[in-house]
Amino acid sequence: MTSDPTRLAAFDLLTAVLDRRRTLDEAIASLPSIDPRDRAAAHRLAASVLRRAGTLDAVLEPFLRKAPPDPVRTILRLGAAGLLLLETPAHAAVATAVALARTRGLTPFAGLVNAVLRKVAAAGPATLASLDSPRLDTPPWLWASWGRAARAIAEAHQHEAPLDLTLKPGAEPPPGGELLPSGSHRFPPGTRPTDLLGFAEGTFWVQDAAAALPALLLAPQPGERIADLCAAPGGKTAQLAAADALVTAIEHNPARLVRLRENLARLNLHPDIIQADATTWRPDQLFDAILLDAPCTATGTIRRHPEILHLRRPRDVATLAEQQDNLLAAATAMLRPGGRLIYAVCSLQPEEGPARIQAALATLPPTPAPLTPEGHLQTTPALAMDGFFIARLRRQ
Repeated sequence: MTSDPTRLAAFDLLTAVLDRRRTLDEAIASLPSIDPRDRAAAHRLAASVLRRAGTLDAVLEPFLRKAPPDPVRTILRLGAAGLLLLETPAHAAVATAVALARTRGLTPFAGLVNAVLRKVAAAGPATLASLDSPRLDTPPWLWASWGRAARAIAEAHQHEAPLDLTLKPGAEPPPGGELLPSGSHRFPPGTRPTDLLGFAEGTFWVQDAAAALPALLLAPQPGERIADLCAAPGGKTAQLAAADALVTAIEHNPARLVRLRENLARLNLHPDIIQADATTWRPDQLFDAILLDAPCTATGTIRRHPEILHLRRPRDVATLAEQQDNLLAAATAMLRPGGRLIYAVCSLQPEEGPARIQAALATLPPTPAPLTPEGHLQTTPALAMDGFFIARLRRQ
C-alpha cells in the first residue's frame, strides 16, 4: 500500500514542530503543494497528536519494550490518533502507518509499528477511558500555573475550536452560523472561511470571540485617533477602522506586516500602517486611545495552536513579561491625558496579565501622570472561547 498523502504531510508537520520547533502555521506554509483537502486533513491529524500527545504516549507505553526513535514514535502517535481520536478504521490506520514507516526510510521498524498498532486497536479504547487525559496532555508547569481552573481549561483543550467571525457593520452573516451575545458569528470546527459566502467580498474576518472583546471594550468613536500596537494579523485593526476611527497600525515584524496588509486589503479597509518597533516609535500627536495586544506566550489559544503545549517553556513567561512592560510604558507615553488604553494578551499566565498591570501602575513616573485601573476581564477556554486577559485603563 502506498503511503497516504495526509499521513505523509502530518508526519512532516509534526517533525517540523517537535524537532525544529516551528509553529504549525510555519510548518504548513513550508509543505509542498498538495490537495487543499489533504492539507486540511493533515493539519487536523497533526493537531490531534499535539493536543493529545501525553494520552497517546500513555496508551502506547504498555506495548513498547523500550522507547522507539523519535520518528517511529511520531508514526505510532499518528496511528494511535487515527484509531482512538479520529475514528479511522483499524485496518486503514495500521496499514497507512506501516506504509508511512517504509516511505520515511524506517522499514526496519515497520513490523513494530504493525504489531503495536494492532494491539492499540484491540485494547486502546479501554485504556483510553481509564486515563486522566487532561492531566497527561498538559505540561506540569502550565497545570500548576492555572491553579483551580486547570482542569476545566485542560478539558476544553481536548476539543477543536470553532470558527468565529467578526462582520463589517451592516454586513449579512454567512448562512449556517450562530450569533453569539458578543456579536461574533460562530461556525463548527473545521469550517473553511474561504468557503463561506462573503469571504471574497471582504464582509467578515476570522477572529475568536474573545479576541474581538478588546476593541469592543475600547469603544472606538468615529474620528478618534487610535493606535493599534503590534497590529498583525489585523482583526482588531479592522474593528477599529470599521468604526470610522482614524487608525494607525504599528507592526514591527516584516512577515506579519505583509499579512496585515493583505488582510486589510481584502476587507477594503485603509488605516495608516507603519512598520516600527512600538517601544521606540513616537507619534507627532498623542492618541485619543490605544489598543495594545501585546506579544505573549499565547497559552490562551492552545485549542487552535496545540503546538504551544510543546514549544513554550517557563522561561518564556519572564522574557515576554519584560517586553510587555516596555510596551505598556511606550503606550502610556503616546496617550493624551484622559485617553483610553486597552492592554490585552491571549495568555492564561497571571504573570502576563494582572501582574503586568500592577507593575505598570507601580513603576510609571509621576510625569506624565500614571494610568488608573478601570477594570480587568479574563476569559478562558472553559467559556468556549480563547483565553484572554484584558485591562481597560485611562490616563489621568
